[in-house]
Amino acid sequence: MATHRVEEDNQYDGQVNSKRHHSDSDSEEEEIDDQNWDDWEDENDAVEDQNLNPKLICLFCDSHYDSSSCLFEHCASAHLFDYGGIKKACNLDFYKCFKLINYIRSQVAVNKCWSCGVKCSSNEDMQKHLHAAVNFDGSSFPWDDDRYLNPFLQDDSLLYSFDEDEEEEEDDEADVMSVDTKELASYLSQFERIDIHDEGASSNGFENGEKHVDLSSNKDTNTANTSKTPIDVDTGVHSENGVCKSSSLKIAANEIKNINKNYFGAYSSFGIHRDMISDKVRTDAYKQAITENPSLVRNAVVMDVGCGTGILSLFAAQAGASRVIAIEASDKMAAVATQIAKDNNLLQNGISSEKNGVIEVVQGMVEELENADHIQPHSVDVLVSEWMGYCLLYESMLASVLFARDKWLKTGGAMLPDTATMFVAGFGRGATSIPFWENVYGFNMSSIGREVVEDAARFPIVDVIDSCHIVTTTKVLQNFDLVTMQPKQMDFTAEIDLEPKLVSPSNNPTNSKPEPTWCYGVVVWFETGFTDRFCRENPVNLSTSPYEPSTHWSQTVLTFREPIAMASISDGEKSGEVGTSDCTAVGIHARISVVRASKHRSIDISMELTGFGAEGQKRNWPAQIFNLN
Repeated sequence: MATHRVEEDNQYDGQVNSKRHHSDSDSEEEEIDDQNWDDWEDENDAVEDQNLNPKLICLFCDSHYDSSSCLFEHCASAHLFDYGGIKKACNLDFYKCFKLINYIRSQVAVNKCWSCGVKCSSNEDMQKHLHAAVNFDGSSFPWDDDRYLNPFLQDDSLLYSFDEDEEEEEDDEADVMSVDTKELASYLSQFERIDIHDEGASSNGFENGEKHVDLSSNKDTNTANTSKTPIDVDTGVHSENGVCKSSSLKIAANEIKNINKNYFGAYSSFGIHRDMISDKVRTDAYKQAITENPSLVRNAVVMDVGCGTGILSLFAAQAGASRVIAIEASDKMAAVATQIAKDNNLLQNGISSEKNGVIEVVQGMVEELENADHIQPHSVDVLVSEWMGYCLLYESMLASVLFARDKWLKTGGAMLPDTATMFVAGFGRGATSIPFWENVYGFNMSSIGREVVEDAARFPIVDVIDSCHIVTTTKVLQNFDLVTMQPKQMDFTAEIDLEPKLVSPSNNPTNSKPEPTWCYGVVVWFETGFTDRFCRENPVNLSTSPYEPSTHWSQTVLTFREPIAMASISDGEKSGEVGTSDCTAVGIHARISVVRASKHRSIDISMELTGFGAEGQKRNWPAQIFNLN
C-alpha cells in the first residue's frame, strides 16, 4: 500500500553573499600574493555573473529558472498557467504583463487563486487547486489596477526579463501531433469540469460569502474551473480567443507521451501479469464468461483490447472464435503474447499447427490503429477487455475501450463486461491503523496511529477492508452501461445517504443508552457484469466487494479528516455539534465527484459531507479532494 506525495522542487541556495575585506595598511596590501588576488577576482567575477544572470522565481512555487521561457513552460505544465496564451488572448502589452505578474504574486502570497479568486486554506492546497484560466470578458482584468505597477517582490528579476524570450512555435507544431490527435483531444477536453460546488451544493457556512475550498491533491477538478470556453471537437483545443495555443498543446502532448510510455512500460513486468492472472476471482470470471457462453463466442470475431499475455485471447480461441484480434500497446508484451499464441498453436499463420491459428497480435494503442486496413470498421462481434483500475476508473483505459467499441464493434455486438457499478460504504475504527499502534508489545504508540490517519485524509489508500469493519449501509455510487455510455460519463457527481447499520437487539438491550458508531471514512469498490444481455448461457459477476473474496484491486479508502459519531437509535434531543458523541448523526449525506485528473491516467475524487442529527440538526464539513495517481 503506497501513498503519493508531490516532491518538493529544489530550493534555491540563496543570493551569493561573498565579502572580501581590505586592509587599511599598505604594507599588508603589498603582502597579498598574486594567487590570492586571482582568487579574489575569480570569486568577484562569479558574483558579478550571478548578478547579471539572476535566478527567476516561479510565480506559484519556489522553483528557480535561468530564463523566462523555461519558467513559463514550467508554469504551464506544473500550474496550468499559459502565459503566452493569456498574453495573446487578452492582448496584453508590456505594462499589462508587468501588472499581471505582480497581481499573481500578490494572490499566491495569500493563498488565493489568481484566476477565479477562490481562497484556499494553505499554500499547499492553493498549489493543488490551480487550474486553466477562466474566460475574462476582455473589457477589464483583475490586474488592471495601477498598484500592480509596483513590484510585489523586492528585486523580482522576472519583471525585467519576461518579455525577452520569443516563442518559436511554428517549428514545434509538427511535434505536437506525434501524440494521437484524438487522445490529445480527449485529454484536453476534460478540463471543462464538473464544479464540485455548483448550484445546490452546500456552502459550508463560511462568513462573508467567501468561497473557501479545502483541497488535498487536485489541480483541475475543483470549484474554480468555471471556464465555458468552447472546445474544438477535432483538436480538443479551446477555440475562443486562442487561449490554448500550440505551446500548451506541445506540453500536453509530451506529458501524455511520457505517461503512456511509463504506463505501458510498467505492464512489461511479468510480476504484474502474474498478480493479475493469479487473481482467481478476476481470471475465472473472464474465463467463464468467454468459454461458458458458446452462442456468444463460437465462430465470432473477437477483439481483446490490452491483451497483455493474451490470456483472454487464448480463452476466446479455445471457445471457438473464428478470429481473435489481440491489441497490446507495450511492444514487449505484444511480442510475448505472439510467442505464447504460437507456442499453443493458436497464432494465425502458425506453421506448427495443422490448421491456421486464429489469434493475431497487433502492437499499438487502439487510438493509433484507426486507419489499420486489416481491421475493417464495425467488423467485430465481441469486444473483451480487462480495463478496470483501482476505484474502477484509475488508469483511464476505459476511454480506449469505448474508442474501440465505436470504431470496430458491429451494431448489436457484445461487450465483455457490459456493465460496471461503483459502491460506497462507511468504515469504522478497526479498518484504520489506530488499534495496531495503541499496543505495540505493551507500549502505547497511538500518536503514530493518529498521524497516519491524518495523512490518510489527504491521500487515497488502496487496501483490503474486512467486511466486519463496514459500519454503514452500502449504496450505489454510479452505474455504467458500457454498451451505450460516452467517454464524458467517466466524469460524474453522485449524492448518496449513508445510515449506520442497525444495532442487534442482543447487543443493545431495551432502554440502554445507544453507543455511537464512529465512521472514519468511506470505502469504494466496484463490480463488473457479464450479464445475460450477451452471456445468455452463463451470466457472470466480478465483484471487488469487501463482502467477497479479495482481488488484486482491493478497495479504495477515503478517510475523513475527523471521525463522525453515528447512531441508528436516537437518545433524545442533544446539544452539541452533529457527529460528536454529544450529538450523534443518524445519517451522512455525501456528495462525491470522480473525474479524470489533469495528470493523464489519474483520477481526482472530491467528497463533501453533511451530517444530520435526530432532531433535524445539520453540520457540513469542508470538501476533501483525493488524487489517485
